[in-house]
Amino acid sequence: MSDFSIDADWSELYVDGEWTPAESGETIDVEDPSTREVVAEVPSASGADVNAAYEAAAEAQTEWAEAPPAQRAAVVQQFLEALQAHSDEVVDLLAHEVGGSAIMGETSIQIASDHAGEAATLPRRMKGEHAESNIPGKENIVERGPKGVVTVISPWNFPLNLSARAVLPAIAAGNSVVLKPSTNSPITGGLLFAKLFEETDLPGGVLNVVTGRGSEIGDRVASHPESDVVSFTGSTSVGQHVAGLAGENLAVPAMELGGNNAFVVTEDADLDRAVDAATFGSFVHQGQVCISINRHVVHEDVYDEYVEKLTERAEELAVGSAHEGGTVVGPIIDESQRDEMLEYVEETVEAGATLETGGETADIDGVDDSLVVEPTVLSDVTNDMAAACNEHFGPIAPVIPFSDVDEAVEIANDTEYGLSGAVHSGDLSVAREIADRMETGNVHINDQPINDEAHVPFSGIGASGVGEYNSDAFLREITETKWISVQHEPREYPF
Repeated sequence: MSDFSIDADWSELYVDGEWTPAESGETIDVEDPSTREVVAEVPSASGADVNAAYEAAAEAQTEWAEAPPAQRAAVVQQFLEALQAHSDEVVDLLAHEVGGSAIMGETSIQIASDHAGEAATLPRRMKGEHAESNIPGKENIVERGPKGVVTVISPWNFPLNLSARAVLPAIAAGNSVVLKPSTNSPITGGLLFAKLFEETDLPGGVLNVVTGRGSEIGDRVASHPESDVVSFTGSTSVGQHVAGLAGENLAVPAMELGGNNAFVVTEDADLDRAVDAATFGSFVHQGQVCISINRHVVHEDVYDEYVEKLTERAEELAVGSAHEGGTVVGPIIDESQRDEMLEYVEETVEAGATLETGGETADIDGVDDSLVVEPTVLSDVTNDMAAACNEHFGPIAPVIPFSDVDEAVEIANDTEYGLSGAVHSGDLSVAREIADRMETGNVHINDQPINDEAHVPFSGIGASGVGEYNSDAFLREITETKWISVQHEPREYPF
């Protein structure tokens, strides 16, 4: 049995470079969404465990910050090598823990690897500067150094890469980290990182992992006085609460929150190309992606043909257990998420939309109360219907018609969110006009909205968050500057 398999021992916390049981001795069950069986147990941390993690992080950080850039870069490169060496096992872990298909698992490895590669370059990019002075004979020096202790609260939907994009840059920049993964993904979002870093030269205490229920330790993690940055990915409502707690300690909040992403298709778009993108953008990982397509906004002249083509593609997708080869649409993470999205579909149909396909759960052999939701297409949708105005977070494609560019932009922007979006058009000037007018942090032309490249800044606006991720953007969040001036010549003072 591999140390990285779902059957391995995941029952201890990782604090100060050591595996240790939770103070209470209690554990939390990890359920496989495909089989509905308990496949692992993880520790249920207490407030005392959280305090121990932060004490270790604070103590280790000072020495780690003084480590040469080459040493910090080498550790992150070693992490990348460990991840690559265990990639097949990690893909299997994602299938067991979050119902990720092989496509989802391989994509997670690819994106996490990209973030590791980019993070390994950061230590040599932490450069200060000189600035001219208004005072004769004065030299101004601006130094850049790590913030201190970075808290990472990661989500369950893409736990590997969404943890990696915060943990790895933070460590590379000379910070220490306390990682609190989601209760639904405590292994791939948390404990896995500890095992991978054990194959590196990272000093003890620089990474600490505490697993537990958010209702029990979440507030303590978000508000801990040793925390200097709080990185959170999740819902807007929870993010607002976390940011408020972080703010009490003047910790920097870096929040990627909810989305309601529009996919705009103009009358002269290549429909086959658009539907290809739409199928991926709506149904990969069951639509459980903050930047997936939440609304298809399609010109009325091609609306019927688009709905027909999208419906055909949805019905062709392989649906079932994440452990079956070829599955594209697997299980939803849990009952509450499943029930909420199906309720949105029901409310949307009751409001006058047409259910083209899907709208039900799909049976899996030997499984009671399946969590698999059929790929669903809804036509005759308006922007105020439940599946369109809410972040449904499922394999659901509401299709909304528009008559001209102004209406398309109005529909796309008629939401509190501003995370991602996409435009398909045969005229790039029109596509660019729409993209420029969409009030969102990311827009992708002739593509779909699910994109993440570690060297390109990623952020949301409005209710989709504050702060930025990736490359120099996140480096600014996790470092701080110090102004040092040197008066080389005697200075004249007014008295």
